[in-house]
Amino acid sequence: MKIQFLGAAGEVTGSRHSVQANVGGREVRFMVDFGMFQGGREATTKNLEPLPFPPKEIDFIVLTHAHIDHSGLLPRLCAQGFSGPIYCTDATFELLKILLPDSAHLQRSDVERAERRQKAGKWRGDLPVALYSMEEAELALGQCEVLAYGKHLELCKGIDLEFQNAGHILGSAIAVIDITEDHAKKKRCVFSGDIGMKGKLLMPDPARIPQADVVVVESTYGDRLHKTLADTEAELIEVVTSTLSAHGNIVIPAFAVGRTQEMLFLLIDLVKRNLLPHLSIWVDSPMATAATHLTQRFFAQLDKESQSTFEWFKKNPGAVDLRFIADVEESKALNKIKGGAIIISASGMCDAGRIVHHLQNNLPRAQNAIVITGFQAYGSLGRRLVDKVAKVRLFGEEVPVRASVHTIGGLSAHADQAGLLDWLQGFESAPKTVFVVHGEPEASAVLAQSIRDELEWKNVIIPERLHTYSC
Repeated sequence: MKIQFLGAAGEVTGSRHSVQANVGGREVRFMVDFGMFQGGREATTKNLEPLPFPPKEIDFIVLTHAHIDHSGLLPRLCAQGFSGPIYCTDATFELLKILLPDSAHLQRSDVERAERRQKAGKWRGDLPVALYSMEEAELALGQCEVLAYGKHLELCKGIDLEFQNAGHILGSAIAVIDITEDHAKKKRCVFSGDIGMKGKLLMPDPARIPQADVVVVESTYGDRLHKTLADTEAELIEVVTSTLSAHGNIVIPAFAVGRTQEMLFLLIDLVKRNLLPHLSIWVDSPMATAATHLTQRFFAQLDKESQSTFEWFKKNPGAVDLRFIADVEESKALNKIKGGAIIISASGMCDAGRIVHHLQNNLPRAQNAIVITGFQAYGSLGRRLVDKVAKVRLFGEEVPVRASVHTIGGLSAHADQAGLLDWLQGFESAPKTVFVVHGEPEASAVLAQSIRDELEWKNVIIPERLHTYSC
């Protein structure tokens, strides 16, 4: 069996891993995830580069969850000739129906906007590229097949799949894949996808897997510990109260799936506990709105505390003035609000979508606050804000950063170093091989060494992108 790492190797985005195995008298190739690279011009180059093998040679895809850095290039792959099934959970499939067409729409909109500005002489540099169309997104959705948590499915002779809950976002899964190659013993490969925190808002704890021969584990926060929820709440309360008392706005760039719903839960819960006053919250993202409604549909998959808080809000709707923005004109109207608003908008790394417009209007005013709640990849606008740049370039214009920028780290959908080690300790014996992926170099290196030192597992590898490893 061979695994080739085509993305999320030495970086966080672009998760896609190719697995080859000789089963049933032939060589089978499948992918685990097929995500988009995000953050900067280098990401665009990687998204456009061809695979080292024809897409039609891929037999099937196992998708761990719906986030674009894991699913975002599926439409492009299908358009280039992949015609096999894409296996995912039911909630992941429903989220893909929102995310993939939205991704295609954003790409097209970015191209059209840039072309208009270029004609007006207001655009510098290369034009953005649309990676796929709305029709190609629909093509990919037509190839999805749903598998429930805990159910076993024979994908082909010699390869079986089971999904377990990863506790990351709605529908997120750990992929447990049993491979029995010809004339060989069965090997269990466990792909973590993205692992959530124990005790996390909204989601249940990630499932523990007792045995594996090969483990591919994420390392987004492999070199650090998150703040406690109590510290996170205290920091958020301070930012919200001080900004509102100064008659400023609070702008929260948030991933439409997962983080937006967590922020809503947390803000509502703080009002419920009388730790924050009545709030006016605008959710300005059609995708986030759809994802929030979907979260309500999969209510039973949330943890009990979250179910209780949302039930309270249903009975006390006046406690928070919560509005979901539908169209572009309503979104533009938010820019007229000079104070008292909490605006939650996508994208989470600030590189596209309506959030860019809200930043353009709110960054220049010192009484405003920008609250960063999720991981910001190198090269992204969000990362530049976290790094405290004095100005940013938005829509071809220089915008001064006078608003305060706050990083609230305890809300991550990813397990921190302690959480990842705790999840790995669920294996009753050391896997033969552990691959550490989905992390920037420092994070992956620190986690890999921690696995060697604390768990005393010997064969821990940080794979290089495009390299192939025998297992």
